Amino acid sequence: MLEPFRVAVPEADLDDLRSRLDRVRWPDELPGAGWDYGVPLSYLKELTAYWRNSYDWRKEEERLNRLDQFITMIDGARVHFYHARSAEPGAVPLLLLHGWPGSVVEFLDVMGPLTDPVAHGGEAGDAFHVVCPSLPGFAFSGPTPERGWHPWRMAHAMCRLMEILGYPRYAAHGTDWGSRIVRDMGLIDPDHLVAVHTSLLRTPLPAGEDIGRLTDEERDRLGDFDRFNAELSGYMHIQGTRPQTLAYALSDSPVGQLAWLAEKFKEWTDSENVPEDAVQRDSMLTNVMVYWLTGTVGSSSRIYYEQVHWEGNDRPDSRLNWNTPQPSVVPTGVAVSPRELFRSIRRFGERTDNIVRWTEFERGGHFSGLEVPELLVADLRAFLRDFREALSVPG
Repeated sequence: MLEPFRVAVPEADLDDLRSRLDRVRWPDELPGAGWDYGVPLSYLKELTAYWRNSYDWRKEEERLNRLDQFITMIDGARVHFYHARSAEPGAVPLLLLHGWPGSVVEFLDVMGPLTDPVAHGGEAGDAFHVVCPSLPGFAFSGPTPERGWHPWRMAHAMCRLMEILGYPRYAAHGTDWGSRIVRDMGLIDPDHLVAVHTSLLRTPLPAGEDIGRLTDEERDRLGDFDRFNAELSGYMHIQGTRPQTLAYALSDSPVGQLAWLAEKFKEWTDSENVPEDAVQRDSMLTNVMVYWLTGTVGSSSRIYYEQVHWEGNDRPDSRLNWNTPQPSVVPTGVAVSPRELFRSIRRFGERTDNIVRWTEFERGGHFSGLEVPELLVADLRAFLRDFREALSVPG
């Protein structure tokens, strides 16, 4: 059963947020620390003042409600999703999946061009019916009600969603956790998922003789892992071990939640000094707001814990083991941004994935839908043109 949905936040919730922002207790800061210790105090004070006094949630709420949204239940969990059907007769189904700390906000700027290409300077033959869910436990889907909502289970749920919507064949794009989930969907149901497009392909890491044959560019890309483990992975260890303890702080303090998420928009994007070098300020705040207003910053963090503790994680052929991903036969397109967290290496990816298109973006980072939406739309259109006949919806 599908239930129509609209974002409608009570004014009392906004009043509560304003009150909390008026009563922030700020920490101290070392002189000249910049971003070395985390989010700078001066930056966060200025961003909080903008959030409190200038940011317009009602305007963003109207933006969130421009396309049709629904709620359904899958495997005991509530799932929110956009279902933006194109008016073009040749449109084909495309699933878009976000990750953490992203949300459907990542795709607000791409759903229009994908569903109505003519209105956005494109060709009618590039139209899509777009399905864009909030992952279980994230944002408007609300908290998951039980243990075990790891990426593999989410992949099953997304396959079921497309079945419920009556799409016998479809394509899928994913970023962050969405990248893992759409690939897993191809392992679960390759007869219905015709093509996968991703910004973050999990490829085998080189070992043995491969190490001595790496190019300078490949060595630099492998350095992404070292940099991540040394400087950027603290959040992952906390969320993978004690997400509930963290949830109390982030759910009670809007500024705490803002800092936790804004830091990722600085470190993971193609930015220089502040996140807004890469992502529009209002879009970043709207992404924070959908976590705050739905109270899901804790439940969304649990995906890390579930990944670590999933029983399949102990098997040598684990689908979550980075070095031995199960081979996928689904045709795959990869779009790599220069400031992506982990820049994939094509020749290693080809050992486990059926790569038919590889694009290196000239700019952008982890949140391509927010940073370079026009590049993402163009690459999706180009990649999926060869699959349109296979993706055509009967009737």
